Amino acid sequence: MVCGTLGTSQPFSFQDGATRQLVGYDVDVCKLVADKLGVKISYKLLSVAARVPELNEGRVDILAANLGYSPDRAEQIAFSHAYYVSPQKLLVRKDSGFDSIDALNGRRIGATKGSSSEREIKRILNKSQVIGYGDSSATYLALQQKKVDAQFASELVLVRLVLQSPPTAPVSVIAKSVFDEPWGLGVRKSEPRMLQTVNQALDEAESSGAAAKLFDKWFGPTTPYKLERGFKIGPIAG
Repeated sequence: MVCGTLGTSQPFSFQDGATRQLVGYDVDVCKLVADKLGVKISYKLLSVAARVPELNEGRVDILAANLGYSPDRAEQIAFSHAYYVSPQKLLVRKDSGFDSIDALNGRRIGATKGSSSEREIKRILNKSQVIGYGDSSATYLALQQKKVDAQFASELVLVRLVLQSPPTAPVSVIAKSVFDEPWGLGVRKSEPRMLQTVNQALDEAESSGAAAKLFDKWFGPTTPYKLERGFKIGPIAG
């Protein structure tokens, strides 16, 4: 089974600095599915834009690649049950005085251009001016340079930025999620039996506790992120 993944998205899929092996949460979840199917697994690194075409053209068998659910994507591919839920939050400078989502409606919000975050924040904070940047690092720089009042992205991205922020320019994440984005594994629509097996593997991992252990391994209290698992694997409401 060939699993398509990004390979550049720590801690989901990235190269281990010591072993040079591909590791991460997405990598381990794909391995769960391969074990359920009783097949060997290999990984193919994909760009964000190539994920859906590579799957539908048969060059990979499954996607575990930060694949947020959207109705548009669900017309192109089949989504598994949600194996991760990504809270989408706002990052602010600590000296800004902003401490709530409502306080930022009407302000300048930075987000990664072309992302689901950019699309959704325009809809939810409809009085705000949303400014798109090339990536999360460029958006963070704009926040520190006071070109925007807040940065909108996934909680994990923002936690990494908090950890990297200098003591002279501290930032903080507003606790409440703007919305929660479910991520699924991607399967071709023409393979309903494959989708059924994938969902069985995920459901078994949830009921056995294996899924929670994987979450803690990559995101939990012994990691730099120290996140709590606020979801259980289950169908995506579409």
